[in-house]
Amino acid sequence: MVNDSRFGTISIVGGTGALGGGLARRWARAGIPVIIGSRDAARAETAASELRAAFPGATVRGMANLEAARAADVVVLTVPFSHQRPTLEEIRAGLPGKILVDTTVPLVPPRVAKVQLPPEGCAALIAQHIVGEHVTVVAAFHNVSADSMQSDDALDCDVLVTGNKAEAREIVVGLAKTAGLRAWHAGSLENAAAAEALTSVLIFMNKRYGGLHTGIRITGIADDAS
Repeated sequence: MVNDSRFGTISIVGGTGALGGGLARRWARAGIPVIIGSRDAARAETAASELRAAFPGATVRGMANLEAARAADVVVLTVPFSHQRPTLEEIRAGLPGKILVDTTVPLVPPRVAKVQLPPEGCAALIAQHIVGEHVTVVAAFHNVSADSMQSDDALDCDVLVTGNKAEAREIVVGLAKTAGLRAWHAGSLENAAAAEALTSVLIFMNKRYGGLHTGIRITGIADDAS
């Protein structure tokens, strides 16, 4: 396997969950160096060893969350909304000067099929407030079925990438494409509210129509324009 060093090392905090594990799998398969972060370092290393076995030659390590954040060039947060704040406070010291990709959707059980955005506007803005101005927050991967990410197939789903710095968004667009997804620049970090809210709409549609992996597709733009 040839390692892809374009993006540096990617740490996935919450990388033993469904979405984080799916991203780790897809990036490891593509040759991107990956660190799986978890509150339990042993659990993270177990997940990493499984990926190394699945993709011989892949560079995958498991670490505790803060250690994973410190060792990365780009950090991806894949935890539930209820864990967003404590996890960011835990890893904040390892984030300055880096891109933080926040995938958090503000779902509030039990009514997860109802849009319930926080008073701050969206989870991405909460993340930026917690980590401070020396961290570049980009929001993405909200509307991707976590279960679908476990496969090795290209997915019929687009990713909306929001953030205040175009250069950082471009890196995340590239990471999404490497994971087998189409991805699009979708404007400032405030616009993450639309993608976060859409997740509850998709959950409702899955329930209403018996779907499992409902996603979104952007039409009217050529694929090579992204």
